[in-house]
Amino acid sequence: MKIKETPLKDCYIIEPTIFTDDRGYFYEKFNEQKFEELTGMNGHFVQDNISKSSYGVLRGLHLQKGEHSQAKLVSCLEGKVFDVAVDLRKDSPTFGQWFGVELSAENKLQFYVPRGFGHGFSVLTETAVFAYKCDNFYNKESEGGVLWNDPDLNIDWRLPEEDIQLSDKDKIQATFAEGNF
Repeated sequence: MKIKETPLKDCYIIEPTIFTDDRGYFYEKFNEQKFEELTGMNGHFVQDNISKSSYGVLRGLHLQKGEHSQAKLVSCLEGKVFDVAVDLRKDSPTFGQWFGVELSAENKLQFYVPRGFGHGFSVLTETAVFAYKCDNFYNKESEGGVLWNDPDLNIDWRLPEEDIQLSDKDKIQATFAEGNF
């Protein structure tokens, strides 16, 4: 396992060591002890979620606030997505900055998004199956978010705007300036 730092404080890309032969491949998807040694971050996760989405679906930007805040370790099991994290921690040196990474079944990368970050992804292939490991349980009353096309953030979701499909909730999220985080 290799850990790559991103421009955002405490946000990491995890690249597995993959062993291949003529039968296929094997890799260790997650190891809590190695993760904590390499990042210094808590690697204990309590909830796994999976979503399947069609091309053009954009999910985000979401977060859990307060005591129900969640760190996430995300990956794409089928297809390809552009995954984005936004630092919403007001005391962070990278507050208000975003970073994106392409996650796919082919590259097998994982993206660690710490507590206090907004998170979202756009689906770049016909379908994508997306996996989330969360370090805290979901709580509906603690939902927060930022509008996907917020002009202050200016995120390039790598999709033509006319192809983007949003949930009703994601169409009306607060702007970054309104600070629903």
